[in-house]
Amino acid sequence: MTKAGTIPIPAAYALRKLGRDLAVARRKRRISTADMASRLFVSRDTLWRLERGDPVVALGTFATAVFILGLNDRLANLAAPGVDEIGLGLEERRLPKRITRPR
Repeated sequence: MTKAGTIPIPAAYALRKLGRDLAVARRKRRISTADMASRLFVSRDTLWRLERGDPVVALGTFATAVFILGLNDRLANLAAPGVDEIGLGLEERRLPKRITRPR
């Protein structure tokens, strides 16, 4: 089990923002905490922890919440190679300066 203090601070901030954003998305869809927890097959306490960005909440619970809210396309493309700016930059730097024709 991971404690909140063992993840990098920027990751903790990102999880908190993500949790708040999921809570807003749930409320915009007029889904109560009881209904959302029931659909997730978790307790309301676990839902509240998810919406606070607690890193101990299971990834499967998070993914199911995203699916229930209709945001699963975003999750599926989170680390897509085409939007990986660092990976694309590294790939570009590794391009050869010249291409020589084989003899």
